[in-house]
Amino acid sequence: MASNVAQRRRVLLGGAVVGVVGIMGAVGTFAFAETTSFSTDFSNGAAGWSKSGGTWAVATDGTNRVYQQSKLDSEQARVFAGEADWAGYAVQARVKPTGFGTATGYAGIAARAQGATSFYRLVLVNGGRVELQAVKSGASTVLSSAVVPVTPGAWYTLRVEMSGSTIRGSVDGKAVVSGSSGLFATGRIGLTTGHATADFDDVAVSEVGGLPAPTTAAPTTAVPATAVPTTAVPTTAAPTTAAPTTNAPAAWPEPTDQVKVDDTIEVPKSGLDGKLKRYYGIGDGGQSERQDPMFKLADGAVLENVIIGAPAGDGVHCTGSCTLKNVWWQDVGEDAATFKGGASATYLVDGGGARSASDKVFQHNGGGTLTVKNFQVEDFGKLYRSCGNCSTQHKRAVVFQDVTVTAPGKTLAGINANFGDTARFSGITIIGDGAEKIAICEKYKGVTDGEPTKIGSGADGTNCFFATADIQYQ
Repeated sequence: MASNVAQRRRVLLGGAVVGVVGIMGAVGTFAFAETTSFSTDFSNGAAGWSKSGGTWAVATDGTNRVYQQSKLDSEQARVFAGEADWAGYAVQARVKPTGFGTATGYAGIAARAQGATSFYRLVLVNGGRVELQAVKSGASTVLSSAVVPVTPGAWYTLRVEMSGSTIRGSVDGKAVVSGSSGLFATGRIGLTTGHATADFDDVAVSEVGGLPAPTTAAPTTAVPATAVPTTAVPTTAAPTTAAPTTNAPAAWPEPTDQVKVDDTIEVPKSGLDGKLKRYYGIGDGGQSERQDPMFKLADGAVLENVIIGAPAGDGVHCTGSCTLKNVWWQDVGEDAATFKGGASATYLVDGGGARSASDKVFQHNGGGTLTVKNFQVEDFGKLYRSCGNCSTQHKRAVVFQDVTVTAPGKTLAGINANFGDTARFSGITIIGDGAEKIAICEKYKGVTDGEPTKIGSGADGTNCFFATADIQYQ
């Protein structure tokens, strides 16, 4: 499926708004200075959100566009956005649970996410309560909870505010839970469900100042749901401190322009800088091996700052050594890139990412060594395949460094052990439901005619090189 890449980031209320907002509730009164500069209502899609589990898509709810999680049996479905060094902020979103699969099913928002399994979250739980939780390496601890009517099909506005170790949550403008935790000082924002389906809209992030201590105890009685606000949601995000501690996927870039492609673009040795334009239109978007490439690179050429949309034919062909820098494939058709150079060719993929590759992302038909680093991939068959049945075979090598993988996926690398292929891995982060089912390195007996035969998998110190520390699961 094609990915919608236009995420809306705007300044609400006519510009950067600075004000003081007070919220009254059972946990007391508190106020904070707020500057709004980041929000999205998904009217232009969900670019920049990284997925981990579940089935996420932009959908229509009445006349509005929403971000929808539709897989009821997903134990943990999450999407993340923003920056890893955001610290003192509030995140707010409208959340509509549409179904619960278990008695403890939930839907809500996340904050200070360190990765796919470590963050704070405020969730609406089936049965009628709201919980403020700290989740570390997938294990959750309830910091605070309150009784709140939860009706599938109804919209609720959830908000989490953080200043230092103080964390507070509100539902429809009423402060209902509060807690203290020093687990995470910074992190991204997120939307999350567990054994539930839900729609999300009007996500907003605001920089906040210090929060005074609550003046009253947490509520012990039900807090009635209120109507969805009809005014603009105050929103913003401002980075403050600390570097990221995990390999969270980088935000996908928004296109600066669109370029319709009817014939293969020949890229000379001097290279092509696409300046983050989106190129699309060649081929049929299917798996046919006979499609023309969108870009054909001369030996030594550099293709950089390009977004490749669908359809994209057979992607990128490198006739010799080449560099693909900051290249993003929104929807891989046949292959994202095919490498055809000779035995001494070197190919570099640095940065960028690929989505929706039902078969292969990188196809290695020629000889030489391919290095893939600082790359992200999600929803794929094989990230790399050394050609199993090319009429002329080669000894090939592939090196993966600092690659973030988001399930679903099948295999990171398939190589031909009988031809002496090697695959090396370091700094690999695999996230999402089914992450540990993804094969790291599969070995085949390659042929020049017919079909190759799978003969093994896993590290062996001969063809497949990686240690436990090289692969991190989140």
